Amino acid sequence: MLVKYINNLAYQYSMARDNVKARRIILELLHRPDGSLTKYRMAKETETNISWVIALLRKLEERKLVKETKVQDVDKLIDYYLTLEKKSIHFDFFIQEPREYFLSQKKTYLLTTYAAENNISYHLFLTRFDTYVKEEEIQVWKEELFKKGLLGKGNVRLIIPPDPYIFKFTQKIKGLCLVTIPLLLIDLKREGGVCMQAYEYLVKKYVS
Repeated sequence: MLVKYINNLAYQYSMARDNVKARRIILELLHRPDGSLTKYRMAKETETNISWVIALLRKLEERKLVKETKVQDVDKLIDYYLTLEKKSIHFDFFIQEPREYFLSQKKTYLLTTYAAENNISYHLFLTRFDTYVKEEEIQVWKEELFKKGLLGKGNVRLIIPPDPYIFKFTQKIKGLCLVTIPLLLIDLKREGGVCMQAYEYLVKKYVS
């Protein structure tokens, strides 16, 4: 029984590690969908073995998602990415003037979903500032926000991403740090509901 349990843990760890690698490679593909990224460069960027990159690309090509390193279907590639995800941890707060709060921030953060879309294409009503933060800084964020407002469902959501690799992809608009378009598309699709309308608009504008 113990051996079986240990083997099962090892398998789960291996699967989780492989999913992280796959997500990183897909992020690189989504950020450079034109095929200009070589397999060797992709391996270096994602700190992945070249043979593993080739194997994943072959799997994606069989699904007609890519051709070599050129993305063929962004929408379905995002769907595939979402199947590999590990659920993130989040904490909700309510504070006054969240925009000004983030404008004054010195810590690392990335706004996504409503707040990011509202600063890019203005389709969504800004109901909440969904914000990626680094796990090692979460306690500082929580203490700071608790002093400024209330704990619980509100207008600020701190999210610890399953993989800090996403902090590689950032853009600054109007003084705010936002996720890039590919990451925003992923997050909008995951959020669903009204976010799907914004997702479809952004796909047409930036991908088609």
